[in-house]
Amino acid sequence: MANQAAWLNKAGTDLEVGDAPIPTAGPGEIVVKNAAVAINPLDTHMQDTGAFVKQWPTVLGCDVAGTVHETGPDVQRFKKGDRVIGHAINLVTGRPQDGAYALYTVVPADKAAILPDSISFTDGVVVPVALEAAVCALCVKEPREAMPGISTPAPGLPYPSLDKSEPLGKTLVVYGGSSSVGSMTTQIATAIGLNVIAVSGAHNFDLSKRCGATQVIDRKDPAVIDKVVAAVEASGNEFMGIFDAISTPETYGNDAAILQKLGRGAIVVVHPPPEGVPSHVRVGLLFAVNDIATPIWNDFVTPALESGRIQCLPPPTVVGKGLEAINEGLRKCKAGVSGTKLVVEL
Repeated sequence: MANQAAWLNKAGTDLEVGDAPIPTAGPGEIVVKNAAVAINPLDTHMQDTGAFVKQWPTVLGCDVAGTVHETGPDVQRFKKGDRVIGHAINLVTGRPQDGAYALYTVVPADKAAILPDSISFTDGVVVPVALEAAVCALCVKEPREAMPGISTPAPGLPYPSLDKSEPLGKTLVVYGGSSSVGSMTTQIATAIGLNVIAVSGAHNFDLSKRCGATQVIDRKDPAVIDKVVAAVEASGNEFMGIFDAISTPETYGNDAAILQKLGRGAIVVVHPPPEGVPSHVRVGLLFAVNDIATPIWNDFVTPALESGRIQCLPPPTVVGKGLEAINEGLRKCKAGVSGTKLVVEL
């Protein structure tokens, strides 16, 4: 038995596959023998800039799916051989063994869940980071500083339900509804009881509706701002704001215009906002690692996947097999993807 990892030796370079120690599971941890990993825009940002890297060389990656190789001494929910998905948190710890881009990865037991036998590893691996991001965007009760001068969102909504949710009388706009985080936020918001209006490419309307959006508006429509405003007003609900899963200067501008026309609401973004954000706009910057998600991982994810309450959307696109294929996945992610999540099989 041996371990290998796709190492990032310095910012702005390709990953290099090399030997790595077999990790051990400490208290509250499991070691996953990875069968599939997923590519996230965060990984490309860390690769290009070295942001969040705490030690070199490092191992990137957040999404894993595979089998439990080892459990920590106090872990009761899992046993060796269990099929699992998990959220690897190298972003927070900086430890190479906590990065997904390896044959074996340490994952907190409270950020993992049993993957039903009916779901493949390549499908299941699209879930973890997007799931935690959605919960952090919607359920956090107390804000914390995400970066100087900008706090995390804290709408304090209830957890999603496994049963049909009673409508809360609130509407959320998800901009980028067919992205990985946008798709999962739509699903979690719907399971909480929110009405979701999605903004997506026209070719991804069906995907956003599968996730639970009651209305989808074409992001390329010249009247997208006015159509979102009209849809919010027609809903008759309290307007919560916009979850912007794209967070580019163009989408920020549209977000601000929508809020100005409606005269209320806030924006949750996934990248730091540009300078000069209008004073009327309240912005929360998402940080997708938080213990608020622990009950979701422990009690919700597995039965929700079994029942179809949560689906593995957007569907995966497998870019290759083996750690060597991760560089190609990162390049394709930088080039841009739509209505899918890039996955590497191991």
